[in-house]
Amino acid sequence: MPDITFQLLLLLFAAAFFAGFVDSIAGGGGLVTVPAMLLAGIPPLQTLGTNKVQSICGAASATIAYARQGHVQLREQLPMAAMAVIGGMLGALLATIMPSEVLRIVLPFLLIAIALYFALKPNLGDIEKHRRMSAGLFGVTLVPLIGFYDGAFGPGTGSFLMLAFVTLAGFGLLKATAHTKLLNFGSNLGGLIVFIFSGAILWKVGIVMGFGQFLGAQVGSRLAMRIGAKLIKPLLVVVCIAFAVKLLADPTHPVRIWLGL
Repeated sequence: MPDITFQLLLLLFAAAFFAGFVDSIAGGGGLVTVPAMLLAGIPPLQTLGTNKVQSICGAASATIAYARQGHVQLREQLPMAAMAVIGGMLGALLATIMPSEVLRIVLPFLLIAIALYFALKPNLGDIEKHRRMSAGLFGVTLVPLIGFYDGAFGPGTGSFLMLAFVTLAGFGLLKATAHTKLLNFGSNLGGLIVFIFSGAILWKVGIVMGFGQFLGAQVGSRLAMRIGAKLIKPLLVVVCIAFAVKLLADPTHPVRIWLGL
């Protein structure tokens, strides 16, 4: 791994700031930070571990901002966040035996489907609608499952949580965004604990990028609260499509190999 120079740290800080801004509104911050660290010459395992450090800073920053304005009640949601922590830990522990190829194949198409849902669904805004699943059932089933996915793989977690909150919990987009950040914090914390014990973290890089994520998330969450669904909905669609395109653009993606592209 090359030496991390001051100039390189500044570039990673800038990437983390932008990632924190986007992630606090629509998720997908890893779409920016993971490639940035890989391009900086950081090995894949250290990239994943270090990414958890800076991601948890962005999630914490956005959660605090949303909680201060009453969009998420931290004490009431702590049990759900704890389930996300457990899911994230189990996912990180079992990452080596997860069928990653299957996930790589399916994920782009899931993200495209999510983007189409939010783009085409009429009357999708900040107003809450009928809840299709009780809070207790939601917390003990989907939350640890998505947390497990985040710990084991990660990309698209925020989009999956947003879709679950809107379609099953009946949340409006702004409330769904606020609660997604809290659960992202939980699943990142679970994964981070495992990566700390595995020694796969570059702390200097993680702390610098974490500061950038924190600041970017503050700006993004405040903007989301000011504009609401008018900002969240289009940005969520763009992030999902961009992420799907990025995954399918990889020459090693199984679908491209099967099609001979």
